[in-house]
Amino acid sequence: MASKDHEDALQDVSEARIEKAPSDESQMQVDAALEKQVTRKFDRHIVPWLFGLWLLAFIDRSNIGNAKIDNLVEDLHLSGDQFNIALTIFYVPYICVDVPSNWLVKRFNAGHYLPGLMVAWGLTSCFMGFVKNYQGLLAARFFLGLFEGGLLGGMIMYLAMFYRRNQLLFRIGMFYCAAPLSGAFGGLLATGLAQIRPPGYNGWPFIFFVEGAITVFFGIAAAFFLPHTPAQAKFLTAEEQAMATSRMKNDAQGATSSSDVGSEKFSWHWVRMAILNWNCVLLSLDFFAIITPIYSFSLFLPTIITDLGYDSVDAQLLTVPPNMAGFFMVLIITMLSDRYKVRGPFMLFGASIAIVGYIMLLAGQTPLVQYGGTFLVAAGVFPSSPLVMGWLSNNLAPHYVRATGTGFQVGIANCAAFIATFTYLPQDAPKYVAGHSINIGVLALCLVLTLANMLYVRVENAKRASGKRDFRLQGDESLLGYKHPNFRYIS
Repeated sequence: MASKDHEDALQDVSEARIEKAPSDESQMQVDAALEKQVTRKFDRHIVPWLFGLWLLAFIDRSNIGNAKIDNLVEDLHLSGDQFNIALTIFYVPYICVDVPSNWLVKRFNAGHYLPGLMVAWGLTSCFMGFVKNYQGLLAARFFLGLFEGGLLGGMIMYLAMFYRRNQLLFRIGMFYCAAPLSGAFGGLLATGLAQIRPPGYNGWPFIFFVEGAITVFFGIAAAFFLPHTPAQAKFLTAEEQAMATSRMKNDAQGATSSSDVGSEKFSWHWVRMAILNWNCVLLSLDFFAIITPIYSFSLFLPTIITDLGYDSVDAQLLTVPPNMAGFFMVLIITMLSDRYKVRGPFMLFGASIAIVGYIMLLAGQTPLVQYGGTFLVAAGVFPSSPLVMGWLSNNLAPHYVRATGTGFQVGIANCAAFIATFTYLPQDAPKYVAGHSINIGVLALCLVLTLANMLYVRVENAKRASGKRDFRLQGDESLLGYKHPNFRYIS
């Protein structure tokens, strides 16, 4: 009985700590109407720009797949695995810059830094249209990866500065749905651009010229409108700015002592905390398992459809419906995930239906059945990517822990590109048994890792709720971050 009373007392103290207003600042009570107004303004002024950034980023990295079926390989005299190597080299600098780039997002003003990356890779994409040989293609793909490398993790970090944890995933989904949409939009655009054939050009260079130029102009425009932090958002009133910063401190559940992310300082302590975290390890490997089919799907879908017996124009157009299925599923699943405040169960669902899609591609005896499998693959893998990224971002705090962990996760995940770019080889056409089998294997790994992290989160939250982590409060609370007993992981 005494033990029960003691546990109840600890629980009361823990709950009080969560609800207690911080003593270092005058904490305004969260007004639901005002907060809703702030969120809507962020949705209008931030999310559309991030959607455009990610749409054009995915188009510019994967349009080489569209150029391939419009004679790029023949015009550059590529042989053997040279095309696959050109795909792979993109990811070497992409992986290397993930973590350091995330550290720079806040230091160099996020509202300028992210559009600056966009302008740089847009110019690189334009120059790809002038490539005349294999060596030039390698150089262009390398610099494209260098400039795109910091974008995805940077956008996750950027959104985490403005939105509560239970609002974050749907906003990630609102920009990430541009990835499957880019396959649909890029396929339509490439079909038209490839028909431009002036003397000396065979159609495909204009895919790079036009799409790269659009990216440059969009990046320049975004730099004039994106705010750097909530406290610097000019479209908010002073009262709204105070609400925006206050609600983020409340949402941190003791993980940070600062209400303004702009005042947080870098420390190697935060770097170590990010890497030495089971969420970071498991969800980085989980993202690796998810990104393998996403990359191979985006890069090789036109080729897969062509090998089902369709000509190049029809293949470009037939990439649109599966990608649209992925687009709508990203929005639906991320919205439901935020509503129910869980990530793992939706990831289990996505990986499972994607496996069914690959089985249809493997076992289907008619092009219609195999084409139907591409719908299930897109509907399963595309929502899983924002889920796993948002899940880790939710469970890391404060800013530089999240910056390091998110960059580490994206870096580890993108190592999957070295597998993805070699999953669909010309000699395996038209069934591509090896490629489909590899993707089934990594999706099975995703199921295992997702279940493992769900179990870890449940056990750790139970220990914190029962007071078994309260001993950590004996030290400096400002250094606890996500280890604070009041901080609860999302499952």
